[in-house]
Amino acid sequence: MTTVTTELLTVPEVMARLKLGRSKVYDLIRSHRLVSIKIDGSRRIPLDSVSSFILAQIDEAA
Repeated sequence: MTTVTTELLTVPEVMARLKLGRSKVYDLIRSHRLVSIKIDGSRRIPLDSVSSFILAQIDEAA
């Protein structure tokens, strides 16, 4: 069995961390730039996905 050690964030928490609006966060999810899962209809984004997104943006800018 795989052990998951990442924290799951809500869309509003991701919005606050990335300083982005709701529709932009959902755009990132739709375009698979942010990984997300649904738990009983609630969207959750792993903290690791947010970190990976930020690192990818830094690499892209360099």
